Amino acid sequence: MTIQFANKNNYEYVKTKDKHVEHEMLLRKIKSNEIIVAMENNKTIGWLRYNYFWDNTPFMNMLWIDESCRGQGIGKELVEFWEKEMKKSNYNLVMTSTQANEEAQHFYRKLNYKDSGSLLLENEPLEIIFVKNLK
Repeated sequence: MTIQFANKNNYEYVKTKDKHVEHEMLLRKIKSNEIIVAMENNKTIGWLRYNYFWDNTPFMNMLWIDESCRGQGIGKELVEFWEKEMKKSNYNLVMTSTQANEEAQHFYRKLNYKDSGSLLLENEPLEIIFVKNLK
């Protein structure tokens, strides 16, 4: 398996799976290295998409692994690749979030992300905010 920044060859895969971002935005994020993909046998099997909270703190917006590939440590490898890249870029803190009714909260805690607050929007489950110090 290979973890790498997405390129134009990954666009169609991510476009069909990621329903949260407009297609033009996906192209911009690929161009600016804000999408990381997991590849196996030249096939994309997952991705991590991020941006910057307050325009200065890396924030992981989406982590997706194909259903048939889950439970194999691919998500962990994507997150660790992202963290290393953020540290190389001199960021000491990264963030992410997940809804309180999702299992992902346990995954992030296992990766040493700390609960840091929450957000409650009308008619939505509680959103838990996580931070991790990369120092």
